[in-house]
Amino acid sequence: MDYSIGQVAKMNNMTISQLHYYDRQGLLPFIKRTDSGDRTFDEGSLKFLEMILCLKNTGMPIKKIREFVQWTMDGERTLPERMEMMLEQERNVRQQIKDMEANLEKIQMKIKRYENEMK
Repeated sequence: MDYSIGQVAKMNNMTISQLHYYDRQGLLPFIKRTDSGDRTFDEGSLKFLEMILCLKNTGMPIKKIREFVQWTMDGERTLPERMEMMLEQERNVRQQIKDMEANLEKIQMKIKRYENEMK
């Protein structure tokens, strides 16, 4: 089944403009176009977009995402590069989690302090 850009935007809580921007940035070379030029997404395109959004949501810059997309389009010969990129992103995300946990601890300590002061 193919999906329109509007359907895909809605499914991913995005705007059509965001998807157009990603396309202009070279992040969506895998999407097809109808005879009238409308972008369409198949199931494979949706999975690829899901990975792009995952990388974006975990702080990877557009430039690096573009590199990942290009390497993927280049095929199996780029598997080592993609693997290293994913390992690096995993390290980044693990650090983000540690940082967020530290921030959560500070917030929880402040809440406890306020609870004690309000007694």
